[in-house]
Amino acid sequence: MQDRPVATAHTAGRPAAPASAALNRRAGGLGDGLGTALLRLGFLGLILIVWTALARAAPPGLFASPLAVARAGWMMAAEGRLAPALAASLTVYLAGTGIAVVVGCALGAAMGMSRTLARTIDIYVLALAATPRVAFIPLIIVALGLGLQAKVLIVFLGAVMPVILNAYAGVRAADAELVEMAIATGAGRGRVLAHVVLPGAVPYFIAGIRIGATIGLINTIVAELYTAISGLGGLLALYGSRFRMAEYLAVVVVLALIGAGVTEALRLVEKRLLRWREAG
Repeated sequence: MQDRPVATAHTAGRPAAPASAALNRRAGGLGDGLGTALLRLGFLGLILIVWTALARAAPPGLFASPLAVARAGWMMAAEGRLAPALAASLTVYLAGTGIAVVVGCALGAAMGMSRTLARTIDIYVLALAATPRVAFIPLIIVALGLGLQAKVLIVFLGAVMPVILNAYAGVRAADAELVEMAIATGAGRGRVLAHVVLPGAVPYFIAGIRIGATIGLINTIVAELYTAISGLGGLLALYGSRFRMAEYLAVVVVLALIGAGVTEALRLVEKRLLRWREAG
């Protein structure tokens, strides 16, 4: 009778270790998240202090303070100047970057799975990646004009290359032993790709998409400046030419917020997709 409680306690104590580890990871995650938020807020405060000091030291009209920029952004939004430009830029940005993600992931994965395809086109992919996309803008304008299609193509050309190269590297970096084990169990090529290769390549895919999204945002402004001037790029051109620095910097802040939002969203997606690693 005395042995039973000891055996029961020992048996019940076994699953307590994983549960405790999970609780510790969760508590650590909450602590890390709060600490990161505090650090970011502190650094933002430092940026605002330095920004304010630079605005006061600069000659009048040459630089705007954070307060003046905030007021200008509020007025632009209230007067209806910001929303249409933001919508136009987001349409171009999301369309071009979205197509780049689909095409880049598919082509990069295909290159990684097929050595023949990789040897055939990798030199052309690398040559295109090394060529400034601005060089193609006159050709794009001649072929597609100055409208939405031309802008989307410019964004696509800038965003697709990092996605292709990172997807290709991720697939090629698949664990050879896991692939051989999957094949030995009778898994077909499609199952190996879906259950072994692609899950391991997720960090590479996300890294490529992050870089592509950043370049895509830059190319959105470039496209709006070189083609029909519109969107946030059009506002930058307008306020920059008139030295209205408060409005100009307000548009810059909006662009920075878009970039930060996209990057943070991709980070959360990556964390969710890789949750199985933490569980392991």
